[in-house]
Amino acid sequence: MRPISGFSKLTKNEKINYIVQNYLNNSNIAKNTIKSFWHEDESSQKILDEFSENTITNFAFPYGVVPNVLINNKMYCVPMVIEESSVVAAAAKSAKFWLDRGGFQAEIVDVKKVGQVHFIWNGNPEDLENLFINSKTQLIEKVKPLCLNMEKRGGGLLDLKLINKTDLEEGYFQIWADFNTCDAMGANFINSVLEALGQEFKLITESELNQELQVIMAILSNYTPDCLVKVWVECPIEELNDPSFGMSPEEFADKFARAVRIAKIDTNRATTHNKGIFNGIDSVILATGNDFRAVEACGHTFAARDGQYRGLTNCSLENGQFRFELELPLSIGTVGGLTALHPMAKTTLDILGNPDAKDLMKITATIGLAQNFSALRSLVTTGIQKGHMKMHLMNILNHLEANEEEREAAKLNFEDKVISFQLVREFIGSIRNYQ
Repeated sequence: MRPISGFSKLTKNEKINYIVQNYLNNSNIAKNTIKSFWHEDESSQKILDEFSENTITNFAFPYGVVPNVLINNKMYCVPMVIEESSVVAAAAKSAKFWLDRGGFQAEIVDVKKVGQVHFIWNGNPEDLENLFINSKTQLIEKVKPLCLNMEKRGGGLLDLKLINKTDLEEGYFQIWADFNTCDAMGANFINSVLEALGQEFKLITESELNQELQVIMAILSNYTPDCLVKVWVECPIEELNDPSFGMSPEEFADKFARAVRIAKIDTNRATTHNKGIFNGIDSVILATGNDFRAVEACGHTFAARDGQYRGLTNCSLENGQFRFELELPLSIGTVGGLTALHPMAKTTLDILGNPDAKDLMKITATIGLAQNFSALRSLVTTGIQKGHMKMHLMNILNHLEANEEEREAAKLNFEDKVISFQLVREFIGSIRNYQ
């Protein structure tokens, strides 16, 4: 295949024709499939096209909701965008379980975000440190025009520090900047301020110390360990009684707490444990038009902050009380980015009652905790496959294009049997052959 020049300048139809002709055997079926996911409203499709580059169609994910999510005595219906079977159902089951036990409690620990100017300077570190102290006010004044709008909302640049990293890399220093970006995620704001800080400090240093300063890069950090939210559930252990557990509430609480501790001890288990938490978190992040990749990267870094990757949740059993909690960093926003541009992201925020960034942090973390509770509850009682395989059966039946009668027969037949694609296909085949 020869390289193509000027692909980005082709129209959308021309791009599709090129893809179909060169990679899809000139298939009209493939072409029609691509076009079938276009939004029927041209203006809405234009908005979606402009979110990215070289767009030829849309990729659809299910948009589900979890009702009855009680957080700090306020009821929410929480949208989730995810394709994995049983995730929404599990979160809904957890929400219902805790609804009768006081619901979820949540609080913001802090909202500080971080940016860094990385630079090289090979002079005397003490000279640079003294210069930074003397010029800190000048640096802050230089970026004040960039911060005015954010300051009007109660945020802005909070502090600047000089970090000496020369023990790790020759001549390597950082300007470390703390920010509050209020209801915005704030990436563009932070990066603009950092670039201006880097340029100004370079000018000051080269003028005052007569030695070159090389700015390597100026960029926010997606690791925001001080932008923290905490969410928890608690109740007397005897109130955990549930006939579906098949065990006493005391045994359930003990097994549950041990499962949480295992995720703290064993990295292999911690990875899957946290993946389940992010099943919930990512789905809300996607539904609100936030950046799930940044949130995941930050969360996993936070999970390894003491040098070992560990589970993010904690469980305690003290004085007859069960408490299960999650504390993690969440740098998200409710203004800017896709939150207002994407029609469904805006609808999600409307469904949630148009929360500010702090409330969205609480809601998102709550769904992460709810998801983890459901996963651990299944693991220590019936096993994870019982609920998951019901949804897996539906996926197989969809693949086999089973009709309603075949679906009902399959659900009844596999209620207490192992589910596999081959066994379901053979079962549906037997029905069709009989007919």
